[in-house]
Amino acid sequence: MKVHVSELIRLVLRRYKPLRLSSRIWRPGTDAHGVIVEALKGRVSQGDIVVVSEKALAVARGLVFDESLIKVSRLVSSLWSMWMRMIWGRLLARLCSLKPWTTRWLRSYPVDEGGRHKQLAMRLGGPLEALKPSSEAGIDGSNLPGHLVALPIPRPDLEAEVIRLKIKRHLGLDVTVVVSDSDRLYLHRGLNLALASRKAKVKRTIYLGFLAFILGRALKSRFTPLATPLGVSGTPPPFYVLLGMVELADRLRGYGAGRTVFEMAERFNTDLGGVTWAMLDSIKHYPVVLFRSRSSRAKPPSAANSS
Repeated sequence: MKVHVSELIRLVLRRYKPLRLSSRIWRPGTDAHGVIVEALKGRVSQGDIVVVSEKALAVARGLVFDESLIKVSRLVSSLWSMWMRMIWGRLLARLCSLKPWTTRWLRSYPVDEGGRHKQLAMRLGGPLEALKPSSEAGIDGSNLPGHLVALPIPRPDLEAEVIRLKIKRHLGLDVTVVVSDSDRLYLHRGLNLALASRKAKVKRTIYLGFLAFILGRALKSRFTPLATPLGVSGTPPPFYVLLGMVELADRLRGYGAGRTVFEMAERFNTDLGGVTWAMLDSIKHYPVVLFRSRSSRAKPPSAANSS
């Protein structure tokens, strides 16, 4: 089966009606599971699928770290800067057909902040993760204040299971829960498999770290880039439906305050560490996307004002 993003999304929309659920940004200590249950009341039905952002869950659990605390030698920072500016910004940017904005960002990669970020990525994911141009080891600094970054959830599949059981206990409904990340995997258009740049508890994915990014982008006529399903609990949808679903959820969420810390700083007219929680509170966030089955017999009440 040769698949493109538009075909996958159409496949999903034939079976499900998506509904993004708005929320203020989840801070550390937020009862994310309770918030999810409350948001689903009156909207969810038996057999629906709930897609939740791993990043939002990680922040709510307190899996955040202040990168300004990391100590890195000037030599190490300079080597990372050279890797990003020269190797990615010039050689691999052409090979992978990166967008002009991305290329400009890579060629101006910050020495000190970048060195600290790469050091943390090495500790968490090793070289296969740290050598990526972005989203290294599942670390994400977007939509967080100061120099905070969100760390990856150790077992997204278990997180999905806990959420599913809580929904069943409080709402009495069996649903499927998917924890997803905007980091790209690359679906081969002729084979029934995908190359993942992050480890995922999903069948038919092969983890290759930064090599998945290079292969998927360099051979873009053979691969389709999609968001990554990290963990599934409940009855999993078919492989292509699952991939189309997490990609559509990622698009419906948008970028919040920005795709990167650089976009955030530009949006709020501040420096890289100047973004605050108050600034982020001014932006709508959509950590949960509900996919309501079109074949559900029970029709939940209208949720037109949910977003």
